[in-house]
Amino acid sequence: MVEMFPLNSADAAYTKIKGMLSTLGDPFTRIISPNEYQSFRIGNDGNLQGVGIFINNEPKSGHLVVLSCVEGSPASRAGIHEGDELIEINGERLDGLDSEAAARKLRGQVGTSVTVKVHSVQDSKSDCSTKEVKLPREYIKLSPIASSIIPHRTPDGRQIKTGYVKLSNFSQSAADDMANAIHEMETQGVHSYILDLRNNPGGLVKAGLDVAQIWLDGDETLVNTIDRDGNMLPINMVDGHAITHDPLVVLINEGSASASEILAGALHDNGRAILVGHKTFGKGKIQSVTELHDGSALFITVAKYLSPALHDIDQVGIMPDVQCTTGMLNSPKDSLLKNKSSASSLEADSCIMVAEHELDIQESRATAS
Repeated sequence: MVEMFPLNSADAAYTKIKGMLSTLGDPFTRIISPNEYQSFRIGNDGNLQGVGIFINNEPKSGHLVVLSCVEGSPASRAGIHEGDELIEINGERLDGLDSEAAARKLRGQVGTSVTVKVHSVQDSKSDCSTKEVKLPREYIKLSPIASSIIPHRTPDGRQIKTGYVKLSNFSQSAADDMANAIHEMETQGVHSYILDLRNNPGGLVKAGLDVAQIWLDGDETLVNTIDRDGNMLPINMVDGHAITHDPLVVLINEGSASASEILAGALHDNGRAILVGHKTFGKGKIQSVTELHDGSALFITVAKYLSPALHDIDQVGIMPDVQCTTGMLNSPKDSLLKNKSSASSLEADSCIMVAEHELDIQESRATAS
């Protein structure tokens, strides 16, 4: 601390603090800058003030391109599309600017506006145009849920509906948004579900526990925490009531971490779901977050967690019950692959196809019993 007082810049201070924290031997105990913390909060709160554009630097050219627009947002209403190139913000050229710096220029107080110039490429390369639009800043709600109904033909020839739910992160709205999606699909006659946690890096632990209770009944253990003294504390549901008892498969991979692993472990160890995919990341730590006076934040690991069956997750990960590879589908699913040659990319996803096969097995066992 004595060495830090003479430092003239925040960056130098952050570097010194990072050096101090590195001696703890925990890569997840760290300090992040105000800009990084703002992005973290947007992801967890699920709300921002802006125009509803997701942007990134194109790797080869470095140009800022639109990844997507939030449905119904000012950007979407103005006709900005995925793949459009962002050229100017408020008359300022964006050459050499990274995506986070550009995003900060687009965000701002509700009621203000920002003018953007975009180079738009529509259906063909010959149909190109550059346009300038004035976008009002509004409250943008970022839902972590995307859902769809996949038509599926069972081995005995029946046509049924499988509900697909993609959860991209565990923000404050995750459980409510998922509950709404499931209620909607239940009214449409869905018979089984696929919950996709692939590449979900985690988020709020409480959100993960709340999502688990959507699928589970009773007083089941959701996760066990262990503090630095080795004391174990189970976290249990209290008189839980699942929205649906339909068969469930959870998709996981090496990008599924933290709260994703808590959820996958809770559903698997309580016998609610089969896990399909690849071994998860292995971040079994729970952290407290303290915002500092300059807007930066300190993340400190305070506990680690074990699955309900006491499986250690940290630096180990969770293994799926069934791995999904294209090779697995060549024999038992060859006919299905042929039948879906013109289907959507979602239906052609090899892991989703394996998940459907596992749901068929679950249903056949239930029928036999």
